Amino acid sequence: MSTQLLWFATRGSGIVSMMLFSLVVVLGILTTMRWQSAGWPRFLTAELHRTISLLSVAFIVAHIVTSILDPFAKLGIEAAVIPFASSYRPLWVGLGVLSMDLGIAVLVTSLLKARIGQRAWRLVHWLAYASWPLAILHTIGSGSDNGAAWMFAIDVVCIGSVCLALIWRILASRGPNAGALEEIATGAGGMNGVRGVTGARRAPGR
Repeated sequence: MSTQLLWFATRGSGIVSMMLFSLVVVLGILTTMRWQSAGWPRFLTAELHRTISLLSVAFIVAHIVTSILDPFAKLGIEAAVIPFASSYRPLWVGLGVLSMDLGIAVLVTSLLKARIGQRAWRLVHWLAYASWPLAILHTIGSGSDNGAAWMFAIDVVCIGSVCLALIWRILASRGPNAGALEEIATGAGGMNGVRGVTGARRAPGR
């Protein structure tokens, strides 16, 4: 594989993983809100959240592997797993590695959720909210395309979508209609039957 192809693969997989990670965070927020609509049952959000999470992991793995193989960055296996051990842009690469390490903790505890219990899983899962901004800073600081308008647009969409979801979550939990929203979320409109069919596949609210 040529050096140029490795570079494009590294940048491309990094950008795609950032976009997917942002979508995972948004879907995670919607899952905690137990949001649903007439045409979108609540369990679909949780299923989509899990599916895109796995896809995001696949692109992150591709990003790490191509970064290690790329002779320009000379990342190395050690610098790929230990934060701030890289000689290439140590701060920004270190933030990305730290984000990855936190993401691994979330992934492992999700796989072991039945063993560690709901409370421990939920506490560790909050690390996702720390992992995402670190990944954003890593992309902005270490990327070579940040001067391009299309990359700026991607950054704005990713950051804006997560911020809007967080604002919506805060307003929904503190607003005067919070009780009504919770009543809708619990399935007053006939979702009890759906819960009975999909309860084993749906992620519990965090």
